[in-house]
Amino acid sequence: MGVLSCMKYLMFIFNMLVFAGGTCLAGMGVWVAVDPAGFQDIVATRAVLSAGAWLLLVVGIALSLLGFLGCCGALRRSRLLLLL
Repeated sequence: MGVLSCMKYLMFIFNMLVFAGGTCLAGMGVWVAVDPAGFQDIVATRAVLSAGAWLLLVVGIALSLLGFLGCCGALRRSRLLLLL
C-alpha cells in the first residue's frame, strides 16, 4: 500500500503544477488581451498580439481544467477523472 499512496500523492503534486501553470498562462493571456499597449513594442502587428493573447488564454484554461480534474481524480482514485 505504500507505493500506491506515494503514486497518489505524486500524481496530485504533478497535476497541481499543471493547474498552476495553466492558471498563470490564462492570467497572462487576460493581461495581454486587456492591456496590449505595453506589448506593442515587442510585437509589431496588433493581429499577432491579439491572436497570441487568445491562444494563451485558451491553452491556459484547458491546462487548468485538466490539472483540476487530475487533482480530483488522484485524490478520489477516480479512473474516469484521470482518463479525462
